[in-house]
Amino acid sequence: MSDAERPTDDSGDEFEPIEVFPEAGETDLRPGADDCYKCSTCDTECPVAEVDDEFPGPKFQGPEQWRLKRQDDHDIDESVMKCSNCMRCDSACPSDVPLSQMHNTARAEYVEENMSKLSREYWRNRMLANYRRLAPLGAMFPRTANFVTGLSATQWLGEKLFGIAGEREFPEFATETFREWWTARGGAQVENPDKRIAYFHGCYSNYNTPEVAKALVRVYEHFGYEIMVPDQDCSGTPMFANGMLEDARRAAETNVRELAAAIEDGADIVASCSSCSMSLRQEYPELFDFEDTEAVAENTWDAVEYLRVHEDLEAELEGTSVGEEFDNFAYHAPCHARNQGLDGQTVELLAAIDGVEAHDVGDSCSGISGTYGWKEENYETSMEIGAEMFDHMDEADAEAGLTECPTCSMQMEHGTGYEITHTLEVLAAALVGDGTGTNATGARAE
Repeated sequence: MSDAERPTDDSGDEFEPIEVFPEAGETDLRPGADDCYKCSTCDTECPVAEVDDEFPGPKFQGPEQWRLKRQDDHDIDESVMKCSNCMRCDSACPSDVPLSQMHNTARAEYVEENMSKLSREYWRNRMLANYRRLAPLGAMFPRTANFVTGLSATQWLGEKLFGIAGEREFPEFATETFREWWTARGGAQVENPDKRIAYFHGCYSNYNTPEVAKALVRVYEHFGYEIMVPDQDCSGTPMFANGMLEDARRAAETNVRELAAAIEDGADIVASCSSCSMSLRQEYPELFDFEDTEAVAENTWDAVEYLRVHEDLEAELEGTSVGEEFDNFAYHAPCHARNQGLDGQTVELLAAIDGVEAHDVGDSCSGISGTYGWKEENYETSMEIGAEMFDHMDEADAEAGLTECPTCSMQMEHGTGYEITHTLEVLAAALVGDGTGTNATGARAE
């Protein structure tokens, strides 16, 4: 394991786990709502508030609601369900008020106490939040599942029955999941107790885009890492966003237990999805108090970030190329990557590869924010938020997109028609080539 430096919260305040519901204990949060001095910086950074005049913004959803809760028996305002969970307000706040933590707990309380468990909204949200429970069914018969979900009648029914936006195209299931591929290849091909990582692949890279997970394996094995793929559940991000905090707690308990065991075996944790790494690093220690939660958070890294810190990745990429398979990209840094201080790394790295350039399309939010943009009532808002990104992608000298977030990838493709690639796929093409061991310069990969 490594204690190398990486972007951290310099406020000096410890994140303290809290109880979600009032009857369970105190609802004050770290360091408390009183640290908010109503500058409204968070509101100006909120992509939902920018396009939706009826949304009161993160300042109201966070510290103002908690002040009200302390004074009188106020219910959580239903507008908290309009928060997209982009978490941009966290990095915007000059006082380090735990806004997203407040929003997560407020949503959970609203769902528990105010949302009818018989309503269409509740079951739609529960289904979206628990994709990890539904995906294995689609993965069992991927071709049939892809055919059925691709029908316009299915999309129409999804909107009428569940309130899922009919304009959205369901993601396709891979014919072979990443974990099936991993088992078939015999697991790790490198043994190295001095360089060992535990890969948190998440749901989407397993069931829908195993090419991203395979690219990570190829890149890390190129650098001589032994890769562990521990048992894991969903990171909990879609559950936080939908107020299903008890579901998230169960998933987190599994993840902390399994990842802590990997740490004991000398591994650091890497994630290829920026929302997954954000969840493990920030939201777990904020919301849960399991044994080893802090250890997991402290030893979790974004996959590209880890290589930049522990290897001379830029030097390794210098002089490589990717042939004709990739060209210039319009790059979008996900909000959850920006919140971890990782927004500039991809543009800098790809500059070292001959014939490829990543054009940063700005700091606008993609608008989909996980499950937010999949909901019928949020679809138009989602597309309005994403309009600036779409325009910048269209203006960039590129005809393909690049990002590290699977749902941002969906939105980018939906709004532009571009094919979207993950940064790890480009790195794998440059360093390892087509997977046969020959990189794009013709040299044999080590």
